[in-house]
Order: sequence, then C-alpha cells, then structure tokens
Amino acid sequence: MWTAVMAQQLALVLDVPETPGDQDSLELSPYEESEVHDSFHQLIQEQSRWVAEEGLELQQVAGDLGAPASGHQTLLEPEGGPVYSTATLSILASMPSRTIGRSRGAIISKYYNHTVRLRRRHSGSRPILGPVVCSARPSLRLYDLELDPADLEEEEKWSLLVKELQGLPVAQRDHMLRGMPLSLQEKRVLREKSRTPRGKQRGRQGHGGVFCCSQLRYTCVLALHSLGLVLLTCLHALRPWRYALKQIGGQFGSSVLSYFLFLKTLLAFNMLLLLPLVAFLVAVQAAFTPEAHPAPTCTGLELLTGGGCFTHTVMYYGYYSNTTLNTPCGPLQCGPRAGSLPYSMPLAYLFTVGAAFFITCITLVYSMSHSFGESYRVGSTKGIHAITVFCSWDYKVTQNWASRLQRDNICTQLKELLAEWRLCKGSQSTCGRLRRAAVLALVWLLSLAAVLGCAVAVLTFSELRIQSPVVADQEAGLLVLPLVICLLNLGAPYLFRGLATLERHDSPVLEVYVAIGRNLVLKTAILGVLCYHWLGRRVATLQGRCWEDFVGQELYRFMVMDFIFALLDSLFGELVWRLISERRLRGKPEFDIARNVLDLIYGQTLTWLGVLFSPLLPAVQILRLLILFQVKKASLMANCQAPRRPWLASHMSTVFLTLLCFPSFLGAAVFLCYAVWQVKPSDTCGPFRSLDTMYEAGTVWVRHLEQVGPGGSWLSWLHRYLVENTFFLFLASALLLAVIYLNIQVVKGQRKVICLLKEQIRNEGEDKIFLINRLHSVYERKERRSLQWVRYSCPAASVPSQQSPAASSWPCLSAFMAPSLPEVKAGGRRQLNSVRGLA
Repeated sequence: MWTAVMAQQLALVLDVPETPGDQDSLELSPYEESEVHDSFHQLIQEQSRWVAEEGLELQQVAGDLGAPASGHQTLLEPEGGPVYSTATLSILASMPSRTIGRSRGAIISKYYNHTVRLRRRHSGSRPILGPVVCSARPSLRLYDLELDPADLEEEEKWSLLVKELQGLPVAQRDHMLRGMPLSLQEKRVLREKSRTPRGKQRGRQGHGGVFCCSQLRYTCVLALHSLGLVLLTCLHALRPWRYALKQIGGQFGSSVLSYFLFLKTLLAFNMLLLLPLVAFLVAVQAAFTPEAHPAPTCTGLELLTGGGCFTHTVMYYGYYSNTTLNTPCGPLQCGPRAGSLPYSMPLAYLFTVGAAFFITCITLVYSMSHSFGESYRVGSTKGIHAITVFCSWDYKVTQNWASRLQRDNICTQLKELLAEWRLCKGSQSTCGRLRRAAVLALVWLLSLAAVLGCAVAVLTFSELRIQSPVVADQEAGLLVLPLVICLLNLGAPYLFRGLATLERHDSPVLEVYVAIGRNLVLKTAILGVLCYHWLGRRVATLQGRCWEDFVGQELYRFMVMDFIFALLDSLFGELVWRLISERRLRGKPEFDIARNVLDLIYGQTLTWLGVLFSPLLPAVQILRLLILFQVKKASLMANCQAPRRPWLASHMSTVFLTLLCFPSFLGAAVFLCYAVWQVKPSDTCGPFRSLDTMYEAGTVWVRHLEQVGPGGSWLSWLHRYLVENTFFLFLASALLLAVIYLNIQVVKGQRKVICLLKEQIRNEGEDKIFLINRLHSVYERKERRSLQWVRYSCPAASVPSQQSPAASSWPCLSAFMAPSLPEVKAGGRRQLNSVRGLA
C-alpha cells in the first residue's frame, strides 16, 4: 500500500498553464514545433526513466524490508548461468542492442523531421499551415510524465508524418517509404493515407497545365517501367536454369550445384567469344561470298564428321578470302560482288581471333580473382549457423512450391554446415599412417600407369591413321580416332573411381579434389598427344591440301563424339549404375562431380583449340551445353541421390575456374600462338594462303601503310616496337603476373584483417560479459550494505511484530529517505562500527 503512495508522491507532472496571450498569439509552424517536440520528448523519456528507476529501487527496498532473510531479488537460470539482480536486468534491458525496434514513435519522429527538410528543400518555403489541423500539431500541454508512452503522442506523430508525406513528390515518397524500418502493413497504411484525394487532384488540374504535364510524365514513366519489368520477366523465364538451380541446390546441396553453375559460366564465356567472331568475320564473309565451289550432296553423315557439304562454308577456315573486300580482284581470288567495303579479311581474321581471345582472357582472370576473393576472403564458416537459421528465409515468397523449395535449401545448407563442423581427423598411430601412405602411393602409381597407357594408345592409334589414310568415299572412318579417345575418357574415370575406394578419405572434399586431379592428368595427356598429332604430324602429311580445314573438322568430330558419349552415359550408363546400386548397395549412386566437371573442361578446351580453324565452333559448344544442362538435370533427378556425407562446396567454383584458366585456356593459347607464329599456312585456302606465317599479315599491312604516306608512320612504329619486339610481350606478361600476385596478396591481407576483426568482436563480447559481471557484483555489494544499514539502524525491522510489514517498517523507511547521501553513508558506517564493537 505504501509503495503505491510513494510512487504517486514521486510522479512528476509537467503542466504548463494556459495564458490569455497564448490564444491571441500566432502558433508556431509545424517545423518549429517539431524541434521543440523532439527536445521535450527526450526530456520526457529521461524523466520517465528516472521515475521508473526510483520506483524500482523503492520496490526493492520494500521487498528487503518485508523479507529480510531473502536478500536481494534474484532470477533463477535453468542452465546454471549467472543470476543477475533486478537493477542489473533493468540496465541490461535499456542497452541499445536490446531496445532496437521498440520505439515506433521515435522512428516516426525521425522520418517526420526528414520529410519536413525534404519538403522545404523541394518547395523552397515553409509548409503551409492550412492543411495541418490544430490537433495534429504537437503541444507541450499534452505531455504528462507517465511511465508508459501515450497513444495520443504516437497518433500526432503519425498524422504529422502523413501530412508531410503528402507534400512530397510521388517518387520521393515511395523511396522514403521503402527505407522506413516499419512493417509492411504500416507502410501500406502510410501509402494509402498519403495519397492525394481525387477531388484535390482535379482542383489542382484546374489551376494550370503544369500538374497535367507532370501527371502525363509520371504516367509515361510508369508505363515504361512496367514494360521493362515485363520484358525482364520474359527474359528470366527463357533461361533454362531459372527454377532448376534452386531445385538442385535444395535437394542435392552446393557440391552438385557447383557443376551446373560452372556449366552456366561456360555458356557465358562461349557467348562472349562468339559475338566478335560472328560480327567481324562470319557476317562480313557471308555478305561477300567468294567464288562458289562445287558442293557435294549432303548425306546426313556430315552432322557427325563435319565434312561433306559443310566444308566450303563459313564454318571453316578455308572458306574465307585473302583480299581486301573493296579492291577489284580476279575471279580466282574473290567473288564478283566484292568492292563495296574497305575491309581486309586477313587482317580482320587475325585481329578478331586475337581480340576474342584477349577479351576471354581478361574476363576469365577477372572471374577467377573475383571468385577467389569471395570464397577465400570470407571462407570461414564459423558463426554463420545462427545466420542460416534466423536470416535465411525470404519473406517475399508467397507460393507453396517456392516455400517448400526454400525450406529444402535451408535444410541442406544446415546439413552441410554441421557436417563440416563435425568433421575432425582422429589421431592415428605410426603404423596406421605408414599403411595409409603406402595405399595412397600404390593408388597413385596405378592411376599414373593408366594415364600413361592411355596416352601411348592414343599416340599409337594416331600414327596408324596417318599411315593408312581414309578414302574420300569412306568418311565414316574419320570417326574411329574420336571413338577410341571417347572410350578411353569414359572408362578411365570409372577405374579411378574404383581405386579411390581403397583410399577411404575422411573428407569428401579431399576425395573430390583427388578425383579431379587424376582426371585432369588424363585429359591433359590426351590433349597433348592430339596437339602434337595435328601440328607436328598432320601438317607435314597434308602438303598441297588445306590442313586447317582438316584440323577444324577433327576438332568438330571430337566435340560431337564427346557429346554423344555424354548423352549415352547420362541416359543409359547412370541408369544401369542406379539399378545395380539399388540391388547391391540398397541405394542410388551419387553424382560424380569430378568426372562431369572435367568433361566440361575438356569440351571447352576443344572449343578454344578450334576457334582459329572453325570460327563457328563456339556456337556448336553453346548448343551442346544447353542440351547437356537439361539431360544432366533429368538424369540427376532420376538416377542419383544426395551425397551420403554432406559437405560444403565453398571453394569449388574457384577451383573449377582455376583449372579452366591455367591448364585449359593457357594450353589452348600456347597451341594457337605456335600455329600463328611458327606453322606455315596452306597455299590453297584461307586468308593467309600467300604468307609464310599467319603473323605476317600484320607486317604486310604495316608495310602497306608506310608506302601509302607518312600519316601511317606511327602505326609502323607501334607495330615494330610493341608487337614485333619481344620485350613488350615479356613486360606485359610480367605486369599480368604482378597484378595477379598483388591481387592474391590483397586477398590474403583482407582475410587477415577479417580474422583480426572477428577476434576483436569475440574479445568485445567477453568484455561485455566481464562488465556485466562486475556491474552485478557492485549492485550486490550495494544492496548488501543497504540491507545491513536498514537492519542495524531500524531494530523494529528485525523484531517480529503483530502489525503488517508495511506499517511496521514505515517509520524506518521515512528515516531512511530523510537524510542526504553522505549522512546516510556516515550513519551506516557508525552503526556498523558500533555493532562490530559490541560483537
């Protein structure tokens, strides 16, 4: 009872009396009243918090007086954690990290002031007082110092915010509504209330044509925006991976998803490579066709061999002319329609292929560095379990199938994170380590022996094909060498997979990396033998013929046969393997990531090797990837299961891009550079038929510019000192390597800084725990001293009485609150000393 009386006596009420002059004087504008409102709002909050703390301390003292044996008020923790007092808990509840999102009125006040400033900036004057009603203007008379916030204050802020939003332009109003930290329902209410009524709009339309023009402009902008959204939606719907990637990631995890993401990346690289080739080579030569050759009849076998009626088309190198297309020439060199465009086809062929490769190189290096930074800069998975649990759900999802898909995706991510967290290597004895090392050495020796046997078989069979050439009427014999190599590429990975069962790696990531390494050695050995076969042996045996067309057709046959074997393996091989696994192992097999990824890298390497000899080979690769995406997805859903041991593929994309860059692209670039600088072109076909090397096309063009006049001397100087001089090539290579090295060092430094910041955050958390414990101990000592002083200064509090506790302790409490703080402390010390002396 007495606590309520004391709380009422301590409540402070701010009452400003009305004076007659207030009614006659002019009221302040909403902008000026808002400043006063904010300042007094802070004062009100401080006073209310002080009153609340005083009331809380009185309740604690009353509890101590009523139950002296209980000590101070405590909270029991079920898990045996630290127990804090009520005062400590009140301070903890007032921390900024625990009060976020509570004060909606503060948010409304903040954005109200912001809209006032924007409106004054937009209009150049003060807001009009007419639309603002008197009840919507804040006044100090309405504020009482209460412990709970008043609803009237929030309503006033809400109405002020609505009035100010109505004065802003529509685009600025929508932008501000999006940024407000309010719920969607509250944003919808604000948007509905801030819309200008139609009657007012018509009234404004009658005042002039400015509003009509602004409305027309706004309507046109909305129409164009809606049209753009519709076109963007249609473009997203045309992508084959629009829904499939989410489904694969949710059902099979990030490890299998990395394969399809890599396939999508290869598709983008081929599109980027195809665009300049089609724009500057294929389209121009198709517009200015050379003299037609007698084309053989198409039998349908050309789709597999690439020869026949495909030979004398823009598909291959030999079709392109060797003249400037605007210069009159004889009938043996170019067609009669040439002469309308100053375009040198040899120069365009060389520079277009070089520029396409340079653009691909820059894009590939940038993608690799970006992926490296994303995966290795923040590669640690510590601390993201809570983020995955509480922050992964997308609340914009409204459909049932999308919510189920997102739920499966989050569950799979949690499984991968927990599997990586629980993965730990057990300690092994010395004998166990020696046994493991012996098994690894034996498996690697067998794998390298298999790779060596495959390379020797390819070399032997290619030599046999050179000694027994294929007759022109038997084009099916050209498919024998691609068939043999595809069989080796298909059988060797299964052998590696069987040998990997002997190793029994603890980490599934290490198992995938080892399989990728073995398959990479196999593909590299086979492609190295094939490059030697094409440029070292075939060029010498095809003298007098167009050896560039033969190499282009050979690469086309390899791509087609590899695609056919990939389809057969997906449709039938994985189906048979699934049936065997379900009967023997009681489960579906897992998706072989290493073999499938290396097949993609192998096909892309064939594409880069054949760009110089077949400019339309990237188009074949694009069609191949699109079909392969759908087939692999269907086979994955029907014949495979999720990995039995989930693992997080955080660095797989970076590893795939690295393998695509250095062994694949670098090897193809070396192959093409050797063909351009060292190998003599054919004398019967192609744009370089009269030159010793393809590189001489640039030298001939520079000499022609020198003969024309002195205006082109600077081009000859650039060609002589920047292109022909090897110093510039070595300098450019050194700069590229330096940039790569600096990028790696920057990423390492960022990782180190991130680790230090994480450690600092962890230390700050420990500092907070330490400060909270110290604060708790200080309050315990303070409450213990207050309780002792009350007991020894008021003997009636410790003597049992027939009256109520409040009535018996009221004189003591009055005596407790009467003196000042120093007197209380001095009195407490004297009482304690006297008690100690009596003891």
